[in-house]
Amino acid sequence: MATMVMKRLDKATMIAFGCSILLIAIGAIAEPNFISSDYLLQQLQTASFLGIIATGVMLVILLGHIDLSIPWTISIGGMMATAATGFFGETLGPFLAIPFGLACGAAVGLVNGLGVAYLRAPAMIFTLGMNAVAQGLMVFHTGGFAPQDRGLPIMRELATGRLIPGVPNPLLIWIVVGAATIFILTRTTLGRRIYAIGNKERAVYLSGVDTRRVLLICFMISGACAAAGGILLAGWANRSYQAMGDPYLLPTIAAIVLGGTNVLGGRGSYIGTVAGVILITLLQSILSVIQPQLFFAELGFRVPAEVFRQIVFGVVIISMLLLYGRERLQR
Repeated sequence: MATMVMKRLDKATMIAFGCSILLIAIGAIAEPNFISSDYLLQQLQTASFLGIIATGVMLVILLGHIDLSIPWTISIGGMMATAATGFFGETLGPFLAIPFGLACGAAVGLVNGLGVAYLRAPAMIFTLGMNAVAQGLMVFHTGGFAPQDRGLPIMRELATGRLIPGVPNPLLIWIVVGAATIFILTRTTLGRRIYAIGNKERAVYLSGVDTRRVLLICFMISGACAAAGGILLAGWANRSYQAMGDPYLLPTIAAIVLGGTNVLGGRGSYIGTVAGVILITLLQSILSVIQPQLFFAELGFRVPAEVFRQIVFGVVIISMLLLYGRERLQR
């Protein structure tokens, strides 16, 4: 069994897990409480939000495309779920809140899929434009003011409760979503087509596969996963707010490429994405603990903590793009 697992772990995945262990060791040196079970469990809970969002984006990247509408799709999911009572009333609102939020996210993905798959628009440009449209719709919905809706009890329970003692509910949800994704990618025709399209879409199309339908499905899953992340974040904070998804774009892409998914499509495993998500979460935590920006401040360069994190994520994405881009050219 152990041998089979090792065969499924590629080099990038093993490096990501190894770096995670290294970061835990560094964190333990900087702050002894870093390795406490409660703190590590809290990190897994935080990673769950990112992991669920990254699940859908990974499918799109495996196709050789990108989804840049994630930030405001997250906001749509959270804001529409919290506003469900206002839309459907006190009786139906609590029951329809989560399905409504997920449906709104999937609708964003549907538009993205139609634009990329059927109109053949560049995914980067189309999804970026869709992100702006989503932002405009949410600003119009709130009248430009902060939303007054609070998270519903079921949303708070999903985000902060523990169905199994000692295991946060978001982690359970991530496990279920991850297991379903692994099954799709490894055991279904859809999974095989996703990898094939990422390697050579034209060849797959000429073989008789409706590649446009596959793209549409993956973009809808990406939108639904982003909305699910927004719903959990709204439950965690007990409120929704504009731009709640802005901090998640770069970390999501960085986690996926750190886990070994080829940014040009066609290669990657979900286990690698899990490793990348854990690594990014620990990296964010380490940066908060050791605050390396203070070192640069002593040299006369004042870099805000958030700016420093964005620089780190950007460097990671560019480095992995150069690495995988060279590998694709050498095939």
